[in-house]
Amino acid sequence: MAIMIGLSAIADKIKLPYPILLIAAGIGIGFIPTMPEIKLNPEVVFLIFLPPLLYDAAFNISFKDFRTHINTISTLAIGLVFVTTLGIAAIAHYVIPGMSWPVSFVLGAILSATDAVAAIGITKGLGLSHKTTTILEGESLVNDASALVAYRFAVAAVTGAAFVFWKAGLQFLGLLAGGYGVGFAAAKILGLILRRIHNNTLVSMSFMLLMPFVTYRIAEELHVSGVIAVVVLGLGISRYSQLIFPEALKQQSKSTWDIIIFLLNGLIFILIGLEFPYVLKNIDSQEVLPYIGYAFLIAVVALALRTVRVFMQQSNLTHAFQSKRARRKISEEALLDWQTSLVISWSGMRGIVSLAIAIGLPVELEDGTPFPQRNTIIFISVVVVLFTLIGQGLTLPWIVRQVKKTREMPKTEIHQ
Repeated sequence: MAIMIGLSAIADKIKLPYPILLIAAGIGIGFIPTMPEIKLNPEVVFLIFLPPLLYDAAFNISFKDFRTHINTISTLAIGLVFVTTLGIAAIAHYVIPGMSWPVSFVLGAILSATDAVAAIGITKGLGLSHKTTTILEGESLVNDASALVAYRFAVAAVTGAAFVFWKAGLQFLGLLAGGYGVGFAAAKILGLILRRIHNNTLVSMSFMLLMPFVTYRIAEELHVSGVIAVVVLGLGISRYSQLIFPEALKQQSKSTWDIIIFLLNGLIFILIGLEFPYVLKNIDSQEVLPYIGYAFLIAVVALALRTVRVFMQQSNLTHAFQSKRARRKISEEALLDWQTSLVISWSGMRGIVSLAIAIGLPVELEDGTPFPQRNTIIFISVVVVLFTLIGQGLTLPWIVRQVKKTREMPKTEIHQ
């Protein structure tokens, strides 16, 4: 944490996105010969990182803006996740030697969800439009749940369980509905508690810090979506806080959460870097370069699929707005221009969720045989995460600045 805080300050001074510097530092530290191996327990990673990050994003997002852009958010967070899973699976199956369809789908599911935490962290201070930030944060609130569902079904296919599409669809809806129910109940309970104690600042803030973790664990124990449960909790308490919270409590709560989120984000990026040297040790030296090539191809395909889908969404929204039948459903505020579409497309980086899912792959199948190509999946996943964070991360600020310049140009100059 000391290294992370110091490097974040340095990154701010040299005008370099801090996630990039932290990842590089993590990789460097991991290659130190005397450094002990750091093994991440994926369940612990999910419990420590996901609830506070999701809760904070849901708490701060405008419910009205979220509803305005729900069409685009659901397209990216649900539809695009499954399309990306299929696209990556097809590339992996036909390009990577010996990778079966079920194993390819596991890899696709791992890399299907984007990490808005990285995109927001990298573009912080660049003046992203409110619409872009809302869509990216809204997408991150839901896409983790979609990716985890796709991952569960893919791993089940590897273990030999039959995949039935309609059953999978019903299970997905059940996970979402169950998560919504747990989150709604938790928000009501926390609301009742806060109504009685909101004048006691320390106790109120302690309850708000604890509740995301409790809600996530309860949902996971009930085998429903912990991600959706925490998101619903955050949205519910956000609306509730605007009505009853004293201004002093709002400010103090915001300051506390800002520090927590800053520390968690920084640790995420260092951990991503730290994992690379240990994953590298499990790969044959002759296979490293080909696997890096496969990872680069997968990163390009994922970016291309996202770009095509975002610009298709821009076109669909425009047609729906202009259509007399659909005009009531699509408001003018929900429309996308090409600048916003470009930034949203390029912000599709992979992060801690992909890493945690990959590391959490079972070592053995139920019959005791090793999980097929486990090391290959983990290595390619980590390299794809690094490619997207470093490649897109370094170029995203430049794209945002160019987009802002284009917006500021007079229309006559653009026509010329």
